[in-house]
Amino acid sequence: MMDSTLYDESTFYEQFLVDLENCTKEIIIESPYITSKRAEMLTPIFENLLLKGVKIYVMTRDPKEHNENMEYQSEEAISLFERMGVQVLLCIGNHHRKLAILDRKILWEGSLNILSQTKSREIMRRIDNEKLTEQMFEFLKLDRFIY
Repeated sequence: MMDSTLYDESTFYEQFLVDLENCTKEIIIESPYITSKRAEMLTPIFENLLLKGVKIYVMTRDPKEHNENMEYQSEEAISLFERMGVQVLLCIGNHHRKLAILDRKILWEGSLNILSQTKSREIMRRIDNEKLTEQMFEFLKLDRFIY
C-alpha cells in the first residue's frame, strides 16, 4: 500500500522535520540552493541525528553556478554542514532536482528547495513507500556516491 500526501510551502516543514527526527540510518537531500536561514534552522536537527549515527548526504549545485549572494550563502552553509559531518556532494550543470530520501522508506519530491525555501509558492509530495523510494534511489544512480 502506498501512502501519498501533498504539502505546500506552509505545511511542508512541519512534517519534514518530524520525518527527519524519526530517521535512524540515512538522509539524502537534493536541493540546488542553500540559504543561511535554512542551514541555521536545520543545524541542531542535523547535529542530533549525526550523534545518533545517522548518515546525512546533501546534494547541491556548485556554489560557483550561483549569483554572488547565493554563492556566499551556499559556501557558508556547505562549510558548516561539512564541519558537522554532513557529506556534501556538489553537482555541476544546472542541477535543479528537489527531493529527499529518508531511511530509503520515505520519499519527498516536488518543487520546493528544501535547503533554501522562503517566499515562493511550492508543492511537495510525501510518499511513504519503501519500493517507490528505492526506485528513485536506483533511478538517480545514487549508489555511485552513497553505499
